[in-house]
Amino acid sequence: MLTIPSNTNSSFCDGISRRNFLKIGGLGLGGLSMSQLFQAEAANKIGSSNKSVIMVYLPGGPPHQDMYDIKMDAPAEIRGEFKPIPTNVPGIQICEHMPRLAKMADKLAIIRSMVGAKDRHESFQCMTGRLNERNPPGGWPEFGSVISSLQGSPNPTLSSYVNLSPKMRHRPYNFGHSSFLGVAHTPFMPMGDVKSDMALNGITGDRLSDRRGLLSSFDQFRRDVDSSGLMEGLDAFQTQAFDILTSDKLLNALDISAEDPKLRERYGKGTDKEQGDAAPRLNEQFLLARRLVEAGVRVVTLSYSFWDWHGSNFKIAKQNLPDFDQALSALIEDLDQRGMLENTTVIAWGEFGRTPKINAQGGRDHWPNVSCALLAGGGMKTGQVIGATDRLGGEAEERPVSFPEVFSTLYHNMGINASTTTVPDLTGRPHYLVDNNVQPIQELV
Repeated sequence: MLTIPSNTNSSFCDGISRRNFLKIGGLGLGGLSMSQLFQAEAANKIGSSNKSVIMVYLPGGPPHQDMYDIKMDAPAEIRGEFKPIPTNVPGIQICEHMPRLAKMADKLAIIRSMVGAKDRHESFQCMTGRLNERNPPGGWPEFGSVISSLQGSPNPTLSSYVNLSPKMRHRPYNFGHSSFLGVAHTPFMPMGDVKSDMALNGITGDRLSDRRGLLSSFDQFRRDVDSSGLMEGLDAFQTQAFDILTSDKLLNALDISAEDPKLRERYGKGTDKEQGDAAPRLNEQFLLARRLVEAGVRVVTLSYSFWDWHGSNFKIAKQNLPDFDQALSALIEDLDQRGMLENTTVIAWGEFGRTPKINAQGGRDHWPNVSCALLAGGGMKTGQVIGATDRLGGEAEERPVSFPEVFSTLYHNMGINASTTTVPDLTGRPHYLVDNNVQPIQELV
């Protein structure tokens, strides 16, 4: 693999440490796993759909009561200090610290009643739609891996699934894990945690925004490959995998310096600095996600900041929410202005919600009983809120929505019937993409 190191570290409440790397590709000592993907794509003649999904994962568990479901009538120890503001859809209100999203609520679908989570710091359910238990041999595949397997890549020099998220040390938090679909369908990861990868000539995260530095690093890598003799004896699919790592398509997709400065300013930078236990808020990940989708990537996942606020909930939220509001609203607006929103589904969510009651440290603790999600695009019926919680925001009172329902919707938006389509595990046994014939969210499709 190609690695671009970054100097960020943080830990979650359970002591997990976090290191960011930027890595490109899937090169290993035993060969190129990407070449297996190209072989599969060629054999199945896939790669024609132009639908895509951008999944924004909010690691740690965002506080639904302080974002989309503020309870002004609840007692002070539950209500908190934020106030709701009206959106451009009559009757829908969200947090005062997300004014940009409020102005485009007609393009959003807010789910206030996500249920079925477990009290676990892991991205597994958000990435697979399933609980991380009773896994079949090889493990359940992530959504992007399934799409890679079923639809492949429309562009021969780009992977169909890119994960921009950091990988957690010791325990996967947001990851591109192998599954029974095999390594050919693990994501192409510009961020990860692999120490023994092939470094891309010292490129750093900062140089992603420096066209000259980025180009120089790619040129040097190309020269090194050409002079090493490594290309001799490789088959056509392995050569194609190398072509990804040295292609102008990848270079151009990663080159955010090519964007209009005003557009980059619209997305904002967030911050690459840690604040307490908070991980960096990298707004330009959202811009990079749009560029990758525009280049032909089918599924892009990214993680944003750090939401495990057992203390100082409101102080940290005042820093997090405005940056999140800016980045996500810029992404949706950008996709819309480019005519891409109809075919691109955007979803932002975390692994669980937060407790209704504010603790003695001014934070909210883990609360798997109910959480939230925000969706946009994908041809869905937006400008609505789905579900409702009780007066304290602790239980789903109306229209509970399950993770499999959301995944069935995502597959539907990609043109796939999740209740009838199967993928085989390592033994050849077929598995439906969602269990129990779960249908897409009818309010959205």
